[in-house]
Amino acid sequence: MHIVVCIKQVPDSAQIRVHPVTNTIMRQGVPTIINPYDLFAIEEALRLRDKLGGQVTILTMGPPMAEDTLRKALTFGADRAVLLTDRFFAGSDTLATTFALAAAIRKIGDTFGPVDIVFTGKQTIDGDTAQVGPGIAKRLGLTQLTYVSRIADVDGEARTIKVERRAEGGVQELATKMPCLITMLEGTNEIRRGSMNDALRASRAEIVKWSAADAGIEDTAKCGLRGSPTIVKKVFAPSPRATKATMVEPGDATPAEALIAEIFKQQPELESKLMTLARGY
Repeated sequence: MHIVVCIKQVPDSAQIRVHPVTNTIMRQGVPTIINPYDLFAIEEALRLRDKLGGQVTILTMGPPMAEDTLRKALTFGADRAVLLTDRFFAGSDTLATTFALAAAIRKIGDTFGPVDIVFTGKQTIDGDTAQVGPGIAKRLGLTQLTYVSRIADVDGEARTIKVERRAEGGVQELATKMPCLITMLEGTNEIRRGSMNDALRASRAEIVKWSAADAGIEDTAKCGLRGSPTIVKKVFAPSPRATKATMVEPGDATPAEALIAEIFKQQPELESKLMTLARGY
């Protein structure tokens, strides 16, 4: 079984900065980490490989310094890492990103063997769109299983997979044929520490580096800023509220009654509005 895990090197959210002119995230000089949601995808891929055999390929798109993130992923026990890096990819939104990653996954399948499962985290902490996983699936024609909380069963011979998916109001149980794409939820597993041998191997490993041409991308107009229709008009921090929090003492009333009374006290018109709505029903 061949599993590809797409990860992203993201700025540490505690030290993130936004460019005042372009409204894009400034990555220079900001510490980077593996996108936390992607760690759950890595661990799930490694568990399936350990159980069923096969290989795990880690893929990321980014600047040359993203090699550090890939080496970190290799310390967990992944088999190889591929860095998709080219100046044509700079400024990519989710549409351009999925175009490039889909091309790289096809190249991985042609080079290292057919891909059975593609894993991603549910979203990234810098963009927060949750669009890349489904976008890759659409471009590759894969069944997408999003917000997966548990891999219930995988049958390598029948090439089927069963998962549990968090849905509004409960949990869905889904089954499909492979190949497919899975986006993992947070808290679904605990990432392993990795062995000393894996750490030593990661430090010496040769990271596979592909440019746009290497990945088979001929139309670079679909990459980077040129291929990104998303335009951020403005980025700003919300203004702090002037109103301070107040402590409500319930006294002889219940906490809920005391809170409601305090709300009506501070907003006298609210009670009459609610009564008007109630009479309308």
